[in-house]
Amino acid sequence: MKHLVKSVLVAAAVCLSAGTTFAVSAQDDAKSLDELLQLVKENRAESRQINAQREREFTAERADKQALLNQARQELRSEQARGERLQNEFSENEVTLANKEQELENAKGTLGEIFGVVRGAASETIGRIATSIISAQYPGREDVLESLAEADELPTIAELEELWISLLTEMKESGKVVTFNSDVTLLDGGSEQREVTRVGVFNLVSNGEYLLYNDATEQVQPLGRQPAGYITSEVATFEAAESGYEGLYIDPARGQILSLATQKATMMERYHQGDTVGYVITAVLALGLLVAIYKLITLGAAGAKIRAQLKNTENPSDGNPLGRILKVYHANKSSDVENLELKLDEAILRETPRIESGVNLIKILAAIAPLLGLLGTVVGMIGTFQTITLFGTGDPKIMAGDISMALVTTALGLIAALPLILIHSVVAARSKSIVHVLDEQAAGIVASHAEKE
Repeated sequence: MKHLVKSVLVAAAVCLSAGTTFAVSAQDDAKSLDELLQLVKENRAESRQINAQREREFTAERADKQALLNQARQELRSEQARGERLQNEFSENEVTLANKEQELENAKGTLGEIFGVVRGAASETIGRIATSIISAQYPGREDVLESLAEADELPTIAELEELWISLLTEMKESGKVVTFNSDVTLLDGGSEQREVTRVGVFNLVSNGEYLLYNDATEQVQPLGRQPAGYITSEVATFEAAESGYEGLYIDPARGQILSLATQKATMMERYHQGDTVGYVITAVLALGLLVAIYKLITLGAAGAKIRAQLKNTENPSDGNPLGRILKVYHANKSSDVENLELKLDEAILRETPRIESGVNLIKILAAIAPLLGLLGTVVGMIGTFQTITLFGTGDPKIMAGDISMALVTTALGLIAALPLILIHSVVAARSKSIVHVLDEQAAGIVASHAEKE
C-alpha cells in the first residue's frame, strides 16, 4: 500500500510539472485566447492518455509484485513444512543413534574393558619411554603410541602390535650395555658429538663422567656437578674395558639420585657456611700450625746441636743451650758446689723460656678453637630463632642456613682443636726432652765437681 501511494504522488507531480511547462510553452505559441483554449484542451487530452498509460503500467507492476509476494509466502510455507519434517527426522535419528550405540555396547562385550586397558597401558608406556634414557639412543619412539592413547575407538591389530613391540623393545634394551654416538649439550650452551655408553636404563657415561637425558628437550647433557671422585674414577676404568667385567656405580632411580647429588653441598660449600666465625677458626688453626711448625724446626735444630755438643763437652759452643751451660761451668770451676749449682740453675732458667716459648700459645689456640665453635653455634641458633619469628616454621629451608652455620662452626672448632692438641703434645714433649737433657747434664756436672772437692 505504501508503494502504491508513493507511485501516485510521483505521477501527479510529473503531470503537474508537464502541464505547467506545456501551458507556458502554449502561451508563448498561441496568438489569441481561442488558440490558447484549443491548445489547453489538446494538452488535457494528451495528459489523460499519458496518465491512463501510466496507471495501466502501475496496475500491471502491482500485479507482478503481488505475484512475487504470493510466491514468497508459498516458499515460506514450504520451508516451514520442510523444517518440521527435518526436525521429526532428527528426533527419529537421535533415537536410532541411541539404540545403535546401545547395540554397539552390547556387541562389544568385554572388548570395552580391553579398550580401557589398552589406552591405560599406552599412556603408561608413553610416559616410561619418554623418560627412559633408551630414548637418547632411539628418539621418537613414543610418537607411535600417542594416537593409541588418545583414540576414541577400538584399537586395531596393528596398533596393538605397536604397543607390544614398544614394551618388548624397552625390556630388551634395558639389559644391554651399548655404546653409540650422540650430540651432547654442554653446560656452556654448545654441543659436541660424543661416544656415549648406555648402561641399561640406569646411566649414560662418556669421557669419564656421568650424563643425564633431559626428556623435556630430548637432549643428552652432563651433570652440573659430578659425583664424588671415587665414583667418577670407576667410569674411566669401565669405558676403557674391552672385555670381561668392570665395576661401575649405577643409579637405580634412573638419574634421580644423580640429580639430587648435584644439589649436595661440597666440602668447600659447607666450609663457607660457617661464615665469619668459621673463617676465624681457620685463622686460629693456621696460626697454631705455623707456630707448631716453627717450634718443631727450632727444637729439632737445637736437639741436633745438643747431641753434637754431648760428643764434645770440652769445647762448648754458644750456638746451643748445652754449650752455653757448659761455658758457665768452665767459667765457675773454682766455685764451691753450692755456688756452681746456683750458677747452673740460673743458666738453665735463662734457656728454658727460649726453649718453651710458643708451646703455651699452641695450647691456648687449641682451647680457643672449640670455644669459637660454640660461639658460632650460639650465633647460628640466634639467627634461626629470628628467622622463625619472622617467617614461622612453614618452610624448613629458610632456617637451614642458620642451622648449617651452627653445626659447621661446631665441627670446625673441633676439627681445629684436635690437631692443635696433638701437635701441642708433640712440641711440649720435644721441649721437655731438651730441658731434661740440660737438667741432667747440669746435675752430672755438679756431682762431678762435688766428687773432685
